[in-house]
Amino acid sequence: MSGAESIGSLFKIPELKRRILFTLGVLVVYRIGAHIPTPGIDGAALAELFAQTKGTILGMFDMFSGGALSRLTIFALGIMPYISASIILQLMTIVSPHLAQLKKEGEQGQKKITQYTRYGTIVISLVQSTGISVGLEAMKSPGGAAIVPEPGWGFRLMAILTLTAGTAFIMWLGEQITERGIGNGISLIIFAGIVAGTPSAIFKSMDLMGTGELSILVVLFLAVLMAGVVGAIVFTEGGQRRIPIQYAKRMVGRKMYGGQSTHLPLKVNTSGVIPPIFASSIIMLPATMAQFIDHPWMQQFSAMMTPGTIVYSLIFIGAIFFFCYFYTAVIFNPTEVADNMKKNGGFIPGIRPGNKTADYIDQILSRLTFYGAIYLSFVCILPDYLIKYFNIPFYFGGTSLLIVVGVSLDTMQQIESHLVQRNYDGFLKKGRIRGRRG
Repeated sequence: MSGAESIGSLFKIPELKRRILFTLGVLVVYRIGAHIPTPGIDGAALAELFAQTKGTILGMFDMFSGGALSRLTIFALGIMPYISASIILQLMTIVSPHLAQLKKEGEQGQKKITQYTRYGTIVISLVQSTGISVGLEAMKSPGGAAIVPEPGWGFRLMAILTLTAGTAFIMWLGEQITERGIGNGISLIIFAGIVAGTPSAIFKSMDLMGTGELSILVVLFLAVLMAGVVGAIVFTEGGQRRIPIQYAKRMVGRKMYGGQSTHLPLKVNTSGVIPPIFASSIIMLPATMAQFIDHPWMQQFSAMMTPGTIVYSLIFIGAIFFFCYFYTAVIFNPTEVADNMKKNGGFIPGIRPGNKTADYIDQILSRLTFYGAIYLSFVCILPDYLIKYFNIPFYFGGTSLLIVVGVSLDTMQQIESHLVQRNYDGFLKKGRIRGRRG
């Protein structure tokens, strides 16, 4: 089947067609909202200010919001408050017996945790929008123009209400994509924000090449670097350790069942793109607030948290390692897997069923997670140091590439599953796209 026929088959399945069109429609709504400005802002002065944030934490935040922060639109806070609230709730399930019990209650408990996450998103949005509105009143563009021509509580309340409502609306859009569309809604919104800045970055690079400010050798080097990083991401995301499993023969009635051999696939990067997103969110929250507070100590802290600095790199790598192990422990339980294997008569050759099997799986998973964390850290940090020494007109980092490639693979895998379930060929002639939750 050719590529055109594969794409054409997407619209032969009514449910899949409806989901894809719904997802695209929601993303269009998100991009429209990313261009509606917040009242009371001098857009020209703000654009002049953000022209100086290339390579800073504000530039990174602006990339995740699809340029909404640099224009201070109604979606300026982006989806990061929701991610921060999710992190806090997941961490609290470890120390809070009530949340731990809700987590064990299945779908009903998860609905309650989701409700708490929504409340937490609103609280974090209120805090962030308050800090941004107060900080903007004290800031001026490099030319001396005030960012807020008419400061006061009227502007502050309007900005707080607008930015908080914008984040709540984005959160709702993401949930709608997850429920009624295709792919993970929150990840796709981040994906759309990053990809939206690609055309303008290309045009800016071409303009700089025309004026001689950007060497063609640098552009070629960046293209090769990005291609290499994308190749490494695709290769590693498909890597897995297969643990052999043997099932004993069982007599059910007059028939013999079992006796077959299979394997348990463990991904090298079990947690996917979640650790870099969570790590970025944790760093962005205080760093962005510090950027808008006109105080020498806070400005010094903001400078230390700029991508490409030693302090930022150490904190970012530490956060990636933490969330790699934490999120892997959340989504994969070796004890539960070992118990299910034992109930179905399965065992790993040379390993006793039960606790020994759980310990063996946990040991392998811990080693894989360690290598996965190294891979994520390398991909996310190395480009920051390379780009730091070149005159690049846009924020580029391994985190953005990792999210774009990872979300693309996840979404393609879901589409592939819909096609194969209905006896259509997938996008690949040989084999299926490997899911990250395999």
